[in-house]
Amino acid sequence: MQADELTKLRDELRAFCAARDWHRYHTPKNLVMALSVEAAELVEHFQWADGSVPPDAVKRAEVADEIGDVLIYLVELADVMDIDPLAAARAKMLKNAVKYPAPLPAGES
Repeated sequence: MQADELTKLRDELRAFCAARDWHRYHTPKNLVMALSVEAAELVEHFQWADGSVPPDAVKRAEVADEIGDVLIYLVELADVMDIDPLAAARAKMLKNAVKYPAPLPAGES
């Protein structure tokens, strides 16, 4: 996802919520709680599934809905907290690269 697409989604969500007067409910606490619920609903689709079998079309559509919900709440939380989610992800990847360095190829030290 490109930054301009993420910004467009954020702006569309702002308009969607404003049209329904939902911004008053979208506090960081409420958004993170909703995000947690939606992530748990995503987990439900895989909880007892055999991970080696790809999901059928119906299950895939249900998973896509939950991914949409998770992304919506994550984008809204980042917006309310004035955090650039792409910059946050890139910064976290840099931290993880230091914390978990890639192994050297065999024979190199």
